[in-house]
Amino acid sequence: MLIGLIIFTIIPTLLSLILSFTDWSFIAGLDKMKFIGFKNYFLLLDDQVFLKSFRNNLVLLLVVPIQLILALILAVLIDKYVYMKSLFKVIFFMPYISSIVAVAIVFQLLFHPSYGPINQALKALGVADPPKWLADMNYALPSVMFILVWIGIGFCMIVYMAALQAIPRDLYESADMDGAGLWTRFLRITMPLVSPTTFFLLVTGLISSFKSFDIIKVLTGGGPSYSTSVITYYLYTTAFENLKTGYASSMAWVLFGCVLLITIIQLFGQKKWVNY
Repeated sequence: MLIGLIIFTIIPTLLSLILSFTDWSFIAGLDKMKFIGFKNYFLLLDDQVFLKSFRNNLVLLLVVPIQLILALILAVLIDKYVYMKSLFKVIFFMPYISSIVAVAIVFQLLFHPSYGPINQALKALGVADPPKWLADMNYALPSVMFILVWIGIGFCMIVYMAALQAIPRDLYESADMDGAGLWTRFLRITMPLVSPTTFFLLVTGLISSFKSFDIIKVLTGGGPSYSTSVITYYLYTTAFENLKTGYASSMAWVLFGCVLLITIIQLFGQKKWVNY
């Protein structure tokens, strides 16, 4: 495993760092490699598509807290008040294990501006001019966010349910005897005792959000007018369509820096709210 990690991860990572300081295309020979220092990084500051993709990535981070809140609510409801828990686990987990390409194609049909079932239903309800969803700059990114929440909520719910079942029941019984209400038990017992799970899902969710690519590639292709473009998608088009390997490598390292910074902030911040 160590050999595989070195060959397929560490060495390519170090090579991409070197390439980020060059003006080079992977279809050119190594003799065409030209070192330009930090020029690629300075160019990113004036690249409007990159800046828009970066802003879109920051907006997509909102998917994670929305997922966690809804998943925790569903987990509590299913754990305490629903029979046939296993069936509901499977139902909510299905989108997470489904092919992202299949999910994207289904939602392309659902969100079709003219013939999609969603807009047909809105027209039947009296909405004269329903949104064009994925074809509208103002609605495309929120539509992608909705799909990402739908895909990921099942995984978060399953993990939360495992955490809820590990909470000792005598804590709730003691709180009941002391006259604690449902909301008080949730805030004083459930929330603190699932905080390690929340921390785990928060870190992994934010990292996954920054790495979003496949759903964007299949669903919108970064459009319309780059309204759904993210750093990974712009990196892909820059490297493999525009053949600017050095410039794309600099984007990869900016992305790495953002993920590292967010993870470090969370590692230090978790000392204030995570209870082990």
